[in-house]
Amino acid sequence: MEYGNINWILAIACLLAGSGLGALGYHLAGSGAGHRQQLRQRLAERERELGQLRDRLDDHFTEIGTLIGRLQHESRALEQRLAEDAATFDVKGPSERPGLAVETEEAPLPTPRDYADGRGGTLSEDFGLKPSNDGTAQPQPPRY
Repeated sequence: MEYGNINWILAIACLLAGSGLGALGYHLAGSGAGHRQQLRQRLAERERELGQLRDRLDDHFTEIGTLIGRLQHESRALEQRLAEDAATFDVKGPSERPGLAVETEEAPLPTPRDYADGRGGTLSEDFGLKPSNDGTAQPQPPRY
């Protein structure tokens, strides 16, 4: 073989190896671009869904606000109607009726009858014992 042919063969081999490496790099870079494109599509889809959800939520809160406003209006109308009817029938409120006045003074509550307060309740020491009329002391059990 001649030395001139070796240079051509080496140049062709380097060209083929470079083309192979370039094709491999293009393939790897291209698959990453496809993956990025899929991610962009999914992101755009999620943003669209989020926008729709926000719109529905805004509509929902607007409707709830309207319903609450109507409910407040109806409540005021009912309250006014009751006041007018009470004035028409001359109905007095609970604090104005005789016998139904609420007493606000705080008196001490009496002790319940079954509480051992020392005055003969069911839990007292001498409950159920009959006092002796002869004046003798009751027999006591022996103490050990």
